[in-house]
Formats: sequence, C-alpha cells, structure tokens
Amino acid sequence: MLNENIRNLRKAKGLSQEELAIKLNVVRQTVSKWEKSLSVPDSSMLVSLAEELDTSVSTLLGETIQEEGLNEKDLKNISKKLEVINLQFAKRNKRKIKTIRYLLIFLCIIIVAVFIALIAMNSEYLSWDFNNSESAIAGTLLHGFEFLFVRFAPFVFIVSVIGIVLTYRKQ
Repeated sequence: MLNENIRNLRKAKGLSQEELAIKLNVVRQTVSKWEKSLSVPDSSMLVSLAEELDTSVSTLLGETIQEEGLNEKDLKNISKKLEVINLQFAKRNKRKIKTIRYLLIFLCIIIVAVFIALIAMNSEYLSWDFNNSESAIAGTLLHGFEFLFVRFAPFVFIVSVIGIVLTYRKQ
C-alpha cells in the first residue's frame, strides 16, 4: 500500500520520479524501488517524503486519520509499521534467494544427468548408417548437441555451483 500511495501522490502532484528524487536528495532509482515495493524509506525519509507530497505520514502508510504534527507516539507507530514492512521485504527476499538456489541446484542435477546419459550412450550414434536420411539427421543432431553440451555445460555447472554457494553465503 505504501508503494501505491507514494506513486499516486507523486503523480497527483505532477512530479516525475526524478523530480521527487532531487527534492529528497536521493537518486531516481530509490524512488523507483519504493514504488515497486523493493524497499521502503526509513522513518526520517518518510517524514520528508510526506512533506514533499503535501500529506501526512499516516496517509502514506494507509491510515485515514489525519493528525496535526507528529509526536513520539506517532513516530513509534510509524517505526512499527516500517518494521513490519521491512520484515515482509526480508521474507520476500529470502523466498527469492531460496527459489534461485533451488533452480541452480536443479540445473546442476540436470547437467550431471545429461552427462551420465551421454557417457552411457558412448556416442553410439556415430556407428549408425548415415546413408539413411532419418538416422543421418538424428545422428547429426545428437552429435551437435553432444559437441555443444560437452563444451558449455561445465561452465554453466561451475557458475551454478558458485551461485548456490553465494545464495547460502547471503543468509
């Protein structure tokens, strides 16, 4: 909801992301991340953002109650809401990392399985009768696949293993 409120209020004021970023002394990508729910502004930035958009912090956070000025109780409520939002982002990021890790593990398993299948085949297709057009096409395709796979799969495997290690390291 915060991201939608920021986007809607910014557009209602006729500001581009770049213009709002300049007013807040941040880069445009920061405003874009807020609007895409990839990050949230901290509490002091949220107050500045509300001032630039001529609204209250509670409105930005989705509350309908309008209050004059912020006291300590309001700041604590804002901090709690931001903490909840940050926890949601952390959970989402953990899920993304976990999904990427499992995809990389799956890719490694597929590469190993194909290597085992190619070893078991022992390039048997090379002894086929290539005078027969169907076996010639199939043999050529298998040979081309094996040729490319054997040359590129090790690199993909190494990059995947590095990716798996890096996803475990970020925890």
